[in-house]
Amino acid sequence: MARTMEILLLAVTFLSLMAASVAEIKNLKITSDARHMILFEKFGFTHTGQVSIAVSGPSVEATSAATGAPAKSRIGFFLLSDESLLQVVQESAQNPNFCVLDSQFTIHLFTFLDLTSNRIAFNRTTPVGIPNEYSLYFANCNPESLVTMSVRTEIYNLDNGVKDYLSAGQTQLPALFFLFSLAYFVFLGFWSYYCSKNKRSVHRIHLLMTALVLMKALNLLFAAEDKHYVKITGTPHGWDVLFYIFQFIRVTLLFTVIVLVGTGWSFLKPFLQEKEKKVLMIVIPLQVLANVASVVIGETGPFIKDWVTWQQVFLLVDIICCCAILFPIVWSIRSLRETSKTDGKAARNLAKLTLFRQFYVVVIGYLYFTRIVVFALRTIAAYKYQWVSNAAEEIASLAFYLVMFYMFRPVEKNEYFVLDEEEEEVALATLRDEEFDL
Repeated sequence: MARTMEILLLAVTFLSLMAASVAEIKNLKITSDARHMILFEKFGFTHTGQVSIAVSGPSVEATSAATGAPAKSRIGFFLLSDESLLQVVQESAQNPNFCVLDSQFTIHLFTFLDLTSNRIAFNRTTPVGIPNEYSLYFANCNPESLVTMSVRTEIYNLDNGVKDYLSAGQTQLPALFFLFSLAYFVFLGFWSYYCSKNKRSVHRIHLLMTALVLMKALNLLFAAEDKHYVKITGTPHGWDVLFYIFQFIRVTLLFTVIVLVGTGWSFLKPFLQEKEKKVLMIVIPLQVLANVASVVIGETGPFIKDWVTWQQVFLLVDIICCCAILFPIVWSIRSLRETSKTDGKAARNLAKLTLFRQFYVVVIGYLYFTRIVVFALRTIAAYKYQWVSNAAEEIASLAFYLVMFYMFRPVEKNEYFVLDEEEEEVALATLRDEEFDL
């Protein structure tokens, strides 16, 4: 029963939490590991897919509680598709002595029995004849035993004889990210030109917004290079370092800009209140933690023991940050509602309130789409179309940037400073309506 739950928990956690699967060439060291199953990688295979696994320095030792010597035939590697997962769990529940290596629903690769005593290294390449998305597992069906080995995994599809190390649903990502990076560079050019034409209305927040677009463009450019080199060589050749650096800067800037725009900083007031500073002091350190978790998740893989913990940390921090950036917008709306009752500038306050409420709705829509809708697309889409979720996320992000930058663009008479005396009475009546709220 314990082994059944371990199989189910491991597989379900991986399927529900793992984002885009990337099959770089992995080299890892396993030392005195007692886990019954270890998940290495998830990959979408075409009809030309292959799995190459090299094992060196393998050893299996029994613990003091073991009743016999470990059987090498019950230790090995296999592939398992999502469709076969429930059948394997059912088999395990029905047979207390079940070993997943004996299941008819797995694709058997090899066991430690193939590693004869006079060989300290073993290398085998297995073609995958049936196109599908499979997870690569290591299984140790010997209770109370510890496994030590060095493993090198190489998973790829052959495209006209050339190895493609990206999953079947992600081989389009380099081109996709590059196209979106070009779109942001064009956007940056238009934004810079617009700001230069309206220099008198440019505030400090606009400089941060410019930096944000630049970081987003560079982040996508380095993401494209990262995926390109993984696609053709199996390793990112250092581009992943630049990708993580600019991802950290871009995400931190994005949350900071949303908070500052939501508080009206640089537009309505040149300073931040104490509670708004606290939000920034919470969001920025959390983004550091989230990016550390992202690096661990992306650079190691599910085979490390704390992988699930880092996944949970990343999700928790992301949720906290998404909630935190909404508070300043709500505070600004409430503050404007209170001041509108006494300062005698109804038309201008109505325009401000309308703008902030629209911004609130835009932020909510952006967070909902990128956190929930994109995850749903990634979950339900066929493995060959996993790139669709990435495309949807980038389209939503670009739309959000365009809307936010349009709403708070530098103009001589924007909504913050509109004051139409003819509409003052109508605006005052609207503001007195208690239903004008979130």
